[in-house]
Amino acid sequence: MSRQMKFVAFLMAGPTCHHHGMWRHPQTENRFLDPAFWETLARTLEAGRFDGLFFADALSFYNETIMARGGQMSLLDPVPLVAMMARATSRIGLGVTISTSFQQPYAIARVLSSLDALTAGRIAWNIVTSAIDQEAQFFGEEALLPRSERYDRAEEVLKVCLDLWTGWADGALVCDKKSGHFIDEAKMRRTEIAGQHAGARGVFTVPPSPQRHPVIMQAGSSPRGRDFAASYAELVFTLQHSLPDMQKFYVEMKGRVDKAGRNPDDCAILVAVDPIVGETQSIAREKQAYINDLVDPRLAIPFMSAHTGLDLSQYPIDKPISDIPAEAGSRGSFDVILQATKASNLTLGEAAKHFAISELCPQVVGTPESVADELQGFFENKGCDGFIVTPTEMPGSFEAFTRSVIPILQKRGLFRKEYPGSTLRETIKA
Repeated sequence: MSRQMKFVAFLMAGPTCHHHGMWRHPQTENRFLDPAFWETLARTLEAGRFDGLFFADALSFYNETIMARGGQMSLLDPVPLVAMMARATSRIGLGVTISTSFQQPYAIARVLSSLDALTAGRIAWNIVTSAIDQEAQFFGEEALLPRSERYDRAEEVLKVCLDLWTGWADGALVCDKKSGHFIDEAKMRRTEIAGQHAGARGVFTVPPSPQRHPVIMQAGSSPRGRDFAASYAELVFTLQHSLPDMQKFYVEMKGRVDKAGRNPDDCAILVAVDPIVGETQSIAREKQAYINDLVDPRLAIPFMSAHTGLDLSQYPIDKPISDIPAEAGSRGSFDVILQATKASNLTLGEAAKHFAISELCPQVVGTPESVADELQGFFENKGCDGFIVTPTEMPGSFEAFTRSVIPILQKRGLFRKEYPGSTLRETIKA
């Protein structure tokens, strides 16, 4: 079988995903508090044979402007949402974002392993380290760890989780009524880890799923984040502006994976795209112009500030963004913005407006055929292994994409018609 694309849907339990005009679109249902909405969406994506869906998460409102104007936020914890969506589906992968900065690894390992066992191996963990102090304050801390230490803690947390998840050998759960033997203690291993930031001591309580432990996702853009992803991630989510940017990241990231002693094919790189599909090219362009015009300009600077961890309101909006120092914030996120805007030499205000539209990922706009053509170009020219699909209206973006673009890619042999395995790990490795 020839190399095939992977697709993962980007979701947030709130008014927007990437696009900050989404909730204002007349066809967006805004039923984010309705379980039936999420269940139906999961079935739509599964019918389109998406590898998976995942929920990005924010543990606090970024700031008052974003809260008041309907910017990016999470109104619900993604864990129960994924549990409900799992009951409505049988094959699609289900990802949740959990920060390593606040919870102990046993709590993370237990909830994720429980979900993974109950879904027969369909769970992914999108690992983040958090970027704003407001999140830390909900957990009784004044501020996040220094930026240099966040990945130190993340690595310790993940190593403890992996140790816990591998504590059960095959056949450990006996459950023999006649003999009265429930668990074979000889096939159980204790975790004994005491790290600087995280640790655990004891025998893990949750039996493993068919895929043994959740698939690891990661989206770090800084050099340290990329090294972390190279060592552990099975799916890497990245924001890249153009095919040359994608190709550069792809080669660099695959090289890091190889240097980390892993097979580069075991780490799939997925780039974010924002598809807008119309019956004709002109209709699609009209749709694009309409939804982009719905972005509230009052959200732009506060949102980019929140995403980068920088107070950008202190700078003139006509200042070239390349002249703004970024050492205090999220270096990786700001580098992505600089990379995507350098060709146009955008000002801060211009860059912020573009960022609020699609976080600078490509808007792939056109007929089903031309959208499929553009995705095929990104894929076949080694810009990626697949795509994180972000919506502009909900649920219409996903319905249009699965109904019109996916069948074209299937006909071209670029995407499967059926799921290849029962677990998420089997699906993404096929």
